Amino acid sequence: MPNNLRNLFLLCAIVWAGVIFYLSHIPGVDVPPLFFGNDKLLHASVFGILGFLTLGAMKTTVDDYRVFQPLLAVVLVIVYGVLDEFHQHFVPGRSPDIYDVIADALGGMLGVWASYRFIKARARKPG
Repeated sequence: MPNNLRNLFLLCAIVWAGVIFYLSHIPGVDVPPLFFGNDKLLHASVFGILGFLTLGAMKTTVDDYRVFQPLLAVVLVIVYGVLDEFHQHFVPGRSPDIYDVIADALGGMLGVWASYRFIKARARKPG
């Protein structure tokens, strides 16, 4: 993948991590759920985007990632999810939740997988 595209992925990942931090810093309010588990779906979606961007920011070899890179991207997203939940412990009306971390991790894995598939497909295209 060209350096300028990787740099764009990196910039977007940093900005997105900042958006997550900002949203986590907003004091909690009681909002009735639209459906059971909608907050976990939101966590998975937000961290899926972070996973997609994180892997995209990593340098590939000629046509693929090294074996450890997708795993590293997943670990980075999970660590950020854990830190996000820890941060919420100090925000009024918010509290850490292990199930949020699990949703973050699953979303991050899905995002990394989607990024891997996207970049592999892009590498196969001629030109």
